[in-house]
Amino acid sequence: MVNRPPLPPFTRETAIEKVWAAENAWNSRCAASVALAYTLDSRWRNRSEFFTGREAIEAFLRRKWEQELDYRLIKELWAFTDNRIAVRFVYECSDEAGRWRRCHGNENWQFAPDGLMSERHASINDVPISETERLFFWPLGMRPLDHPGLTEFGL
Repeated sequence: MVNRPPLPPFTRETAIEKVWAAENAWNSRCAASVALAYTLDSRWRNRSEFFTGREAIEAFLRRKWEQELDYRLIKELWAFTDNRIAVRFVYECSDEAGRWRRCHGNENWQFAPDGLMSERHASINDVPISETERLFFWPLGMRPLDHPGLTEFGL
């Protein structure tokens, strides 16, 4: 068994650490690596898709990042309890035609004792934006530590 710290029960500090780690992982856009943060039988709802298991998660993420180009994500802790974390997030991406959108969402996470996520429920709304309306401009990959977060942007 491999632990994925921080482990539940969460404190405010460890919940923030878990959210920051998830943001960094998703900004890597490495589906195989990101999928390792989930239990083998993790249950997901993403928008209107429902699926179970790490293999399905990895396939979903590969498909997602093939379509969502120039992907940049910011997550922010909303609430937490012993083994659950609620997150709000916003990401910006473009498609093959160069159309931009900003996606606003909420996630509810539940963790196993080893720190792997056993459930993820995501509700997401897309807003078309022009390229001039973009807010997230760091180089692809991890958001710089000094880059504003969602609260600072008023999102």
